[in-house]
Amino acid sequence: MMKKIRARYAPSPTGLLHIGNARTALFNYLFARHHGGEFIIRIEDTDVARNVAGGEESQLNYLKWLGMTWDEGPDKGGPYGPYHQLKRLDLYKKYADELLERGLAYKDYKEGSDRYAIRFKVPAGKTYTFDDVIRGSLVFESKEVEDWIIVKDNGIPTYNFAVVIDDHFMEISHVFRGEEHITNTPKQIMVYEAFGWEVPTFGHMTIIVNENKKKLSKRDVNTIQFISDYEKMGYLPEAMLNFLSLLGWSPTGDKEILSHNELVSLFDEHKLSAAPSYFDKAKLAFINSKYIKQLDMEGLKKLCVPFLKEAGIEIPNELWLENLLSIFKDRISYGKEIVKYYNEFFHDDFKITDEVLNELNQFAKEDVLKVLEAFKDAVNQSEFTDATALEVLIKSVGAESGVKGKTLFMPLRISTTGEAHGPSLPVSLILLGKDKVAQRISQTINVIKGVTL
Repeated sequence: MMKKIRARYAPSPTGLLHIGNARTALFNYLFARHHGGEFIIRIEDTDVARNVAGGEESQLNYLKWLGMTWDEGPDKGGPYGPYHQLKRLDLYKKYADELLERGLAYKDYKEGSDRYAIRFKVPAGKTYTFDDVIRGSLVFESKEVEDWIIVKDNGIPTYNFAVVIDDHFMEISHVFRGEEHITNTPKQIMVYEAFGWEVPTFGHMTIIVNENKKKLSKRDVNTIQFISDYEKMGYLPEAMLNFLSLLGWSPTGDKEILSHNELVSLFDEHKLSAAPSYFDKAKLAFINSKYIKQLDMEGLKKLCVPFLKEAGIEIPNELWLENLLSIFKDRISYGKEIVKYYNEFFHDDFKITDEVLNELNQFAKEDVLKVLEAFKDAVNQSEFTDATALEVLIKSVGAESGVKGKTLFMPLRISTTGEAHGPSLPVSLILLGKDKVAQRISQTINVIKGVTL
């Protein structure tokens, strides 16, 4: 009978949740959930000097924000606790003392002091082999490893010792972690074997690289690396989860927009890649934009309004807000981007570029001017109250000037928005307002009269 699947994520509370750590948590989570197993959070807080206030809370909050849940952990408790290493010191001491008694470890005294660290005595002439889920069979010789410290002279265990004690007593069956831990594995296997304990199954995940194919480092200022920063920019948690899952894992088929439930259902640890994972910012923006397109109006407001308010943009009424969001919904790739599009749309230094003037070359100059002059007069006389009325107005201008289709709509769009293509023209015009529309049309007419089309 297959043993119970138990996977864990064991962060240090030394800072914010990083992209790489979030992916580690996610692959352990997806593996456990796919196989109907349990997912555990354990806090590895023995590096006291590096622990930061709020670090643990921030990590847990952003795992929840991403949509992950766990069965046991520091905030939930469970039968294998406590779930903080600093609360398990007696357990580590007990097993370190046992190794000392059995001659498998020894005291290493500090020069001129009665303080000592405890070192593990590495067996001579031994070969350590383990089957890595991602990388296949890996082999180490004991001669490659010197006697290593299991307990520091302050009584705190080192990572490689404490992690074995914890994983054993928490009955962890599988450990997915970054490839930087590969060289730690033989040390850990030594401890498992010393106590006659079953070694868990390991899987060492690929590194994540930036666009220069260099390992993602916290000093890399060109890549935003903390999950909290993505939340602050208006990325959606479902999109972040989806994107993170594709950093080193490929689902069967070519579908990349995958819901939480689909990720759990499709996850296959044998499809985890050993090749470096590229952190593709454009792909993240694309995935997030897909999720934004699926939002209803209320979801869109919830995402974008905080950024409009933060930028000091006044929202005159709900209809105006809904019009604004509806025309930019298909353009924004994250919430904060609404401010950029707002500023580009309403800017006062309106210009007709050579590029859009070239678009007008396909129409007769007299037709363009006829449409613009007629529309300017109609705008000045209209109430300019809603998009439906403006749609009727545009059609009446077309009938009056004997122009229709592209010859009608493109000059109107270019002369008011400065772009040849875009969202609903009547809605765009209502948002711009009567004065700005009239002013821009007049400006465009002057430009056209001074240019040979």
